[in-house]
Amino acid sequence: MQRICVDMDEVMADTLAEHLRRYNQAFDEDVTPDDLAGKGLWEVAPADRQAQLRAFLDAEDFFEDLDLMPGAQEVLKDLSTRFEIFIATQAMVVPNSLGSKYRWLQRHFAFIPPTHYVFCGTKSILRADYLIDDMPRNLQRFEGHGLLFTAPHNVTATGFTRVDNWQQVADFFAGVHS
Repeated sequence: MQRICVDMDEVMADTLAEHLRRYNQAFDEDVTPDDLAGKGLWEVAPADRQAQLRAFLDAEDFFEDLDLMPGAQEVLKDLSTRFEIFIATQAMVVPNSLGSKYRWLQRHFAFIPPTHYVFCGTKSILRADYLIDDMPRNLQRFEGHGLLFTAPHNVTATGFTRVDNWQQVADFFAGVHS
């Protein structure tokens, strides 16, 4: 059975929406995903706000109630009948996120067993046939077939198989025989 690794943040979970919500609330701003075309929030926020951006991520509740990316549950449930699915998230970059991410996955993706959660610091350790991720650097190091999941920060990235949403993920794997 072929293996698919799936990133959590900005692929399964709408992390950016929560980061923007907290940022806009704290600084009385109205930054939108469209304002980030080709950049991350870190690149748009002034230098004196960088520590607060990090503090948002380090908050115990940040990853607890993230919204689902539309279609993620349905498509992954279907793919799990034909592929071995692993969730690979760089949780060690934000160690406080481990418990919240685990609980979020259990709540929304109970059909994927916890033995298939990979909480890592770097995705270069992954061995799978496919990786769905929003970070081009993770796909560059990946030895299998990478799918770049579109997010505001990566809209200018080229050289990858791009999927804009979960329906496009389903369409891509419809033609792949496990």
